[in-house]
Amino acid sequence: MRFSTAGVSLAIAVTTALSLTACATNEGGDSSDSSSSLSGTIAGIGASSQGSAQEAWIASFQTAHPSVTINYSPDGSGAGRKAFAAGGAAYAGSDSALSDEELAGTFGSCKPDTLPLNLPVYISPIAVIYNVEGVDNLNLNAATLAMIFKGDITMWNDPAIVALNPNATLPSANITRVNRSDDSGTTKNFSDYLFQNVPEIWSEKPSDSFPYPGGEAAKGTSGVADAVANGVNTIGYADASAAAARNLSVAKLQVGDEFVAYSPEAAAAVVDASPLINGRGDNDLAIELDRTSTEPGTYPLVLVSYIIACQEYTNSSHGEIVRDYLEFVVSEEGQKEAAQKAGSAPLSGSLSEKIRSVVASIS
Repeated sequence: MRFSTAGVSLAIAVTTALSLTACATNEGGDSSDSSSSLSGTIAGIGASSQGSAQEAWIASFQTAHPSVTINYSPDGSGAGRKAFAAGGAAYAGSDSALSDEELAGTFGSCKPDTLPLNLPVYISPIAVIYNVEGVDNLNLNAATLAMIFKGDITMWNDPAIVALNPNATLPSANITRVNRSDDSGTTKNFSDYLFQNVPEIWSEKPSDSFPYPGGEAAKGTSGVADAVANGVNTIGYADASAAAARNLSVAKLQVGDEFVAYSPEAAAAVVDASPLINGRGDNDLAIELDRTSTEPGTYPLVLVSYIIACQEYTNSSHGEIVRDYLEFVVSEEGQKEAAQKAGSAPLSGSLSEKIRSVVASIS
């Protein structure tokens, strides 16, 4: 996929604008290294799901490296990948890995004839959030969830929902479903869960764009969460960090014979059981998620968010900053900060080791 000159100009304009805005503060972190020789400014653009984690990572990293400035703009996964391809960002945050079509294109910040890297650095459940008066516990399965967001189920007291929630008092009220308006990897992960489990209902293949019309659309993770929180009889999907921050009710999903609440541990269990995508380069760590698992303790509606970076940068100083920053992101300390600030699941030991090995090769 080759991006137009207009796309390049837009990405460069975004980067210029970022340099004029306030970066993440230089506060936070437990230690600083004022003797660090690392210096320079880079921009990252992408997934809003990573927003809280990126703020925490950047603040700690800049404390240790006071001559470095990193600006992260949570404009959405699609915007991040496009900006990175156009050379307007040193790295992208994305809730889906680069596709084969995208990998066949060119990348403005990377040396010619080198491929970018898909590095899974942020694992989090996707929460099905809702705001229905009098309903504190809600059980859903993939089929019912698909029919709600496709628009086939429009009332909260629909028999399909009642059957899953015999003890709940469900109102005779219209369902307001909230989906992302922007290109979003969260949407792609949400759609992939439904497509893998009930393709006879959710027949559209997963993509960054929400496939079915009729719902209320909101931009970004925070936009969806705010629309659900401030609406009436609403339901939406968002990174779990947004649900926790707003104290929103979250539905349990059916896994096998039980209904499972989201948790970082349950999300991590699904990721660890999933293989890497076949046919990619040795340093590409894109994961093929199996969302049909019925194993106890797993939560299959999970988001694996990537940082997409160059293997080799045309600007070697940018490569040095990105490498050192990512070494912190995937470190035990960095993953612990993301877990505390964003509620994400720390990387498993084996996956973290693979990522660190790849990150060390960035130049």
